[in-house]
Parts: sequence; structure tokens; C-alpha cells
Amino acid sequence: MKLNVFIKPDPEDGGYNVSCPALPGCHSQGETIEEAVANIQEAIEGCLDVLNKRGTLRGLIKDSGMTVEEFVSKL
Repeated sequence: MKLNVFIKPDPEDGGYNVSCPALPGCHSQGETIEEAVANIQEAIEGCLDVLNKRGTLRGLIKDSGMTVEEFVSKL
């Protein structure tokens, strides 16, 4: 499964801000686009881990037929 992310330049501090709209509150940043993408991937994995521990991740992947590990590996 692929999740969309939004990357936008940070005009005040430089670098880039990035967010994953499918996971509210999942944001990160980086000095370069590559760093921002790497950082949001880590943030997404952390958000999914928290959702899994709360038991709410099952609702997100229930219809996909994937395990949590398979879901995360496809990010």
C-alpha cells in the first residue's frame, strides 16, 4: 500500500515540511527533499506502530488482507 505525502518548502526556516494526510498528526521535516521523505517514512512507521498498539490499525488495513508487517513494508 502506498500513502500519499505532501512536501512543501519552509520559507521561514528553509528545508521542507512533509505530512501524511492519511495519518492525522503525522508530520516531519528535512533540509532536503530526500531527507524529508526519509523522515516521513520513519514518522509513518511510528504512527502505524502506535495505531497498532491501540488496536486501531486493524480498521485501516482490515480490508487489505495484509498483516501489519506487510502493510508497513509496502510504505
